[in-house]
Amino acid sequence: MRRFRFAGIFVAGALAFALPAAGQDAACKNRGDLDKRFCDNNGDLVADTPTDPSKWLNPDTLVFSYTPVEDPSVYENVFTEFMAYLAKKTGKKVKWYGADSYASQVEALRSGRLHVAGISTGPTVFGVNLAGYVPIAMMAKSDGRFGYKLQLITQKDSGIMKVSDLKGKRVAHVT
Repeated sequence: MRRFRFAGIFVAGALAFALPAAGQDAACKNRGDLDKRFCDNNGDLVADTPTDPSKWLNPDTLVFSYTPVEDPSVYENVFTEFMAYLAKKTGKKVKWYGADSYASQVEALRSGRLHVAGISTGPTVFGVNLAGYVPIAMMAKSDGRFGYKLQLITQKDSGIMKVSDLKGKRVAHVT
């Protein structure tokens, strides 16, 4: 069996039939920052799977997307083998969705039109809180190392030489 290894950070959402699908009722003791449709009674900071199986999603076709880029069609061919593997393992058809922005990808998850997704680090929080996205995997190098490298770039004369120099400053972060 071929192992799928992709460069960079990859966070894959749980399959649609395991994702929280419908609102949690009064039994929700902890919601945290999650949308009112979701609950986090086990305290792991992601939406719990509904205890009522009738509320689980179970689409005939799974829709897969990877983090948006300028030309989303570029990734469709890159993930052909992965989508075939996913189809074989789930017994479902798998279709590609080329998201053109992080917002459209999170909205597709929220509305139930997207079921499995590779999301970059920036919008992961929005996916979790607004759409019930459950990260289940992360890309790693072939030797098992993983991580995220953030670079701080500023003007030479800014006076910012280390991260602690940012205290009290307004900072923009992009991915």
